[in-house]
Amino acid sequence: MSIKFVAPVLAWLALAVSIPVAAQQTSPADPSGAAPAQAAPQSSTAPAQQPPAPQSSTEKDKGKDHPDSSSQGKVAGTSNDRLFFALPNFLSLENAGNIPPLTSGQKFSVVARSAFDKVQFVWYGFLSGLSQAENSEPGYGQGAEGYGKRYGAAFADGTIENFMVGAAMPSLFRQDPRFFQLGHGGFLHRTEYAVSRSFVTRSDSGHKQFNFSEIIGGMLAASISTYSYHPRSSLQVRYNAAGMPNYTYIPSDRTLANTTKVWGTQLGYDTLTLVVKEFWPDIHRKISHKAK
Repeated sequence: MSIKFVAPVLAWLALAVSIPVAAQQTSPADPSGAAPAQAAPQSSTAPAQQPPAPQSSTEKDKGKDHPDSSSQGKVAGTSNDRLFFALPNFLSLENAGNIPPLTSGQKFSVVARSAFDKVQFVWYGFLSGLSQAENSEPGYGQGAEGYGKRYGAAFADGTIENFMVGAAMPSLFRQDPRFFQLGHGGFLHRTEYAVSRSFVTRSDSGHKQFNFSEIIGGMLAASISTYSYHPRSSLQVRYNAAGMPNYTYIPSDRTLANTTKVWGTQLGYDTLTLVVKEFWPDIHRKISHKAK
């Protein structure tokens, strides 16, 4: 799976939209500017009921991903959020506070929900098209057969990596696979925080730990995918106009160097995605505010 095109696009989008959003952050206040509601005149026959005070948008946002909120995901302690209103973002929480850890079953359940979401099938189709256009891993060939192989490999790569990093390793090391958004501070501070989450995570008991789940899980996922279904060395034959064969040797992709490259690519992609996740709530509110 190639991200030579996808990574720069995501990076540009995150920088272009989140910098002005971060710059416009102000001290907590009621952004609605609504005047306090006045109590209705009391009746002589029955006590008047005080109308509920208007809830500010800040207060609404604070409860967005709380475990008891209506936006709670199918698994308790997760969300129903989607990046850019499409890509599953179920393991990211905003203003979560103290919430209970996920069980091993819950970790596998929410990763499965994300990995087999219908949007993912379209996303992997897009990545496979980029890979075919670049002719990455030429052992797959071209045409419909080559695209089908690339699609299967991209889907398998993403699914294996998601389960390793988000469920299997977190269950083994008792670490929390969720991303807890910082949500305050300057752009550089928040970016640094998001990048650091690839290497620092929270244990199920709430303590900071080295992110074994991301690092070791990513290494295992890259090894499994590279040495199981990625192309072996092959000899391709093509015939010229005179009918003479031309032989092209294609080296195997099942090498340690390629495994390291795949792991590094996945780690870079995951880190970039965390940066986008950190600023997505601000972008979401900005878009919603403009729509209103």
